[in-house]
Parts: sequence; structure tokens; C-alpha cells
Amino acid sequence: MGNRDRRGYPTDVTDEEWVFVVPYLTLCREDAPQRDYPLRAVFNAVRYMAKTGCHWRMLPNDLPPWPVVYQQMRRWIDARCFETIVEDLRILLREYAGRKGQPTAEVLDSRTLQSTPESGARAGYDGAKRRKGSKVHAAVDTLGSVDVHGEFFRNRIHLDLDMR
Repeated sequence: MGNRDRRGYPTDVTDEEWVFVVPYLTLCREDAPQRDYPLRAVFNAVRYMAKTGCHWRMLPNDLPPWPVVYQQMRRWIDARCFETIVEDLRILLREYAGRKGQPTAEVLDSRTLQSTPESGARAGYDGAKRRKGSKVHAAVDTLGSVDVHGEFFRNRIHLDLDMR
């Protein structure tokens, strides 16, 4: 059940951060019978793994076992918990800066990521730049926040970005 007297890691979530993220991460009750490890310990393990880049099986022994951490992280990803946290943080930051929660203007940009010979037929061709590769698009609001979901495109403007 993890080491109760473990020393903290720099990646551990602070109390203030935990108060913010726990409503997003709680997919079932904290006292659910299938929960063997505290949710905060599992989240700390995910943060440790993401920051250090270690392999799953190399998580330190004072964190929950890697299969528990991996399975819970997959549940969070499938439930889109992290995307919801980022979206709500973006809205909070905009409102803190005195702006509306949703942007009314965004800057659009695209670039072609050059493909490798191994990618083969999977890579497309950008005729405007005469390069083989995958074209990626980004939308950035006036505060510099990246709109990863393209909500601005879907809600306000109908653009076919591939037909430039």
C-alpha cells in the first residue's frame, strides 16, 4: 500500500494544486472498495513518471505499483480529465486577465513537419511549400494560449484548412 513515511519528490502535487485537480480526477468515490491506493499517491506517481521520463516498471518502490498507476492514468485519459483541466485553466487565466472566458479572436498558423523515409506513404505533400510531411495547424488566442481543441474553428468559423 505504499510507504507512509516516504519523503516527497519535487514532482508531488501541492495541497493547493490537489484541491484544484481532485474534482476532475475523481471518477469513483475515494472510499470505493476497489481502491487500494490513495488517489493522490497515484497522481503523484503519474507526475513523477511524466517529469522524469522513466519507464513504467522503474517507478520507485515508495510509489504505488506501476500497473495500478498505468491503469488509472488510462482511465483519466479515456475520460478526458487532463484536457478538461487544461481547458478550465485556460478559461480561468483569461478571466483573471480581465478577458472573456472564450476568445473572440485567434491567430491561425500551420507548418509542415518534415517526414522521414520510414514514414513512407503515410506522409502527405504540402504543395505550397513543396515539402513532404504532415501539416499541423495551431490556433493561439491573444493571450498566447494554444487552443488545442480548435473550439474557435468549430463554434464560430467553418474553415476547411486543407483547401488553402
